[in-house]
Amino acid sequence: MTAADAVPAVRLGPIATKDRIFTLDMLRGFAILGILGVNAMAFAWPMALEADPALASPWPHDHANIVGEWVKDVFFQDKFRSLFSMLFGVSIFLIGGQRFDEARSPLLLRRLMWLGLFGLIHGFALWFGDILLHYAYTGLLVMIARSWSARRLIWTGAALNAVFALLSAVSSLAMAFMPAEAQSGGGNPFVTTPEQLAATIQAYQAGWPGAQIENLKAAVFLQLMSLTLVPITAGLMLLGLGLFKAGFLTGRSPTWIYVLMLVIGGANLAAFAWYDWQFFSAAPGTPDPTNGMAGVMGSFAPLITLAYVSLLILMTRFGLKAVTGIFAPVGRMAFTNYLTQTLIMTTLFYMPWGPHWFGTVEPGALWLIIAGVWAAQLIWSPLWLSRFSMGPLEWLWRCLTYGRWVPLAK
Repeated sequence: MTAADAVPAVRLGPIATKDRIFTLDMLRGFAILGILGVNAMAFAWPMALEADPALASPWPHDHANIVGEWVKDVFFQDKFRSLFSMLFGVSIFLIGGQRFDEARSPLLLRRLMWLGLFGLIHGFALWFGDILLHYAYTGLLVMIARSWSARRLIWTGAALNAVFALLSAVSSLAMAFMPAEAQSGGGNPFVTTPEQLAATIQAYQAGWPGAQIENLKAAVFLQLMSLTLVPITAGLMLLGLGLFKAGFLTGRSPTWIYVLMLVIGGANLAAFAWYDWQFFSAAPGTPDPTNGMAGVMGSFAPLITLAYVSLLILMTRFGLKAVTGIFAPVGRMAFTNYLTQTLIMTTLFYMPWGPHWFGTVEPGALWLIIAGVWAAQLIWSPLWLSRFSMGPLEWLWRCLTYGRWVPLAK
């Protein structure tokens, strides 16, 4: 029996706890925690610092900050977004079933429409970096392909990602050999001067309405840019659904496949870490010492993602489920935990009732805040689930999706 066969033909209510797939919850929790490692910089500093590579960072180029940026870039950037996109592709099938399922297709459509509304509120009222709206409209495309075979899904998803990875790699090499003036933001629509950067930081620190105006401007820009990412995200969703149907994401593939993916992804990670350290250690304003190789190695993030997945599944398979299991409750409350991260971080950095730390916490020190949020979510998720069957926002989303009151308490 395949993973796809394990899904009942009709399920018009939330999945029971006993029917949940452990590896999916575990991987989803791992992804949600890892996403904060990337998003934290966008909560704490203007988006221009990542959008414009020529813009000088307003913090010291010391060891702590070099390590902080290097860790984020090597171990987190794009890896956890890739994983969560793959898992979202799986959820499209688990909720919607086969494409022509007349009972469940409307359910999936309502779920995605409500997700889009949550994303609009999240992105434009709280934090510009929302990904829910992007997932909602990309999911509307991917749902058409949810009845494809595992092989077709994997090949299509892998091909889409390979094309864009190669384009990114070639672009990195080309940029390394361009004149210095061409590398300093030419063609970048988000080029910012140091004066504009300082003004943005000041606006956020002043609280609302200044912070809200800056957030709205960034949200509009990011949502427009996200439209260009639809093929990449759709490819990841297709790949994830194919890997689920093939048994890879449920831990039922042969051990040698996981070992092979761990070796391939681990080799990519090691090379990327080596080149990226040279890149971040170079003095600001100097040419790329890796001649574009750091960018090349960073273009294949999904390989590293699959290495992470393989490592966690192998740990679970060979007696370390007690370790990997700590992520499962976080994953069962992924929607709640994702939005809770926003509430915590925006409170700390620019909400009117918070301390207004925006533009003051350097990349090295930022990891202390990230670790604190991780600890809180690892503790509070199992405590909540000991009394309730799902997270509070999962409950709200399900009530809206099913159009009826869904029990919350156990």
